[in-house]
Amino acid sequence: MDFKEIQELVKMFSKSGIGELKIEQENFSIKLKSNESFTQVISGGVMTSMPMNTANMMPAPVSSATPASEDKATPAAKSSGSEKTIKAPMIGTFYRSGGPDKEAFVKVGDRVEVGQVICIIEAMKLFNEIESDQAGTITKVLLNDASPVEYDQPLFIIE
Repeated sequence: MDFKEIQELVKMFSKSGIGELKIEQENFSIKLKSNESFTQVISGGVMTSMPMNTANMMPAPVSSATPASEDKATPAAKSSGSEKTIKAPMIGTFYRSGGPDKEAFVKVGDRVEVGQVICIIEAMKLFNEIESDQAGTITKVLLNDASPVEYDQPLFIIE
């Protein structure tokens, strides 16, 4: 994780109301603990305390992401081995459209170009338009609308 990702994680942790969070990766680990006034960040054996905003604390959603149901309007293309994954650039809540009454940005079978908006991820009450980093045809949508999403979690499969 880079410094910006750690800052974002600490901000979201502080607002979540969670008491403790530990993340371990191959060559990196971080443990966050909170009390009423401070969040402790322990990374690589170094511990720092950061002021914590206790106003507007909300419980974090506890659910696992489940694959989205296939779009029935367009059948999924057959796998040819050239499938690639579009991954989440941040943590937050995944939305397929710009609003509950609006059409999804992309559906299975749609052709996408680099830079085309494919979904929205809400993080800290900010709605971030996520653009495709590759061109291709959407073969699978991996999350349901309004699902929590982790950093680098696969969102779409394209061919």
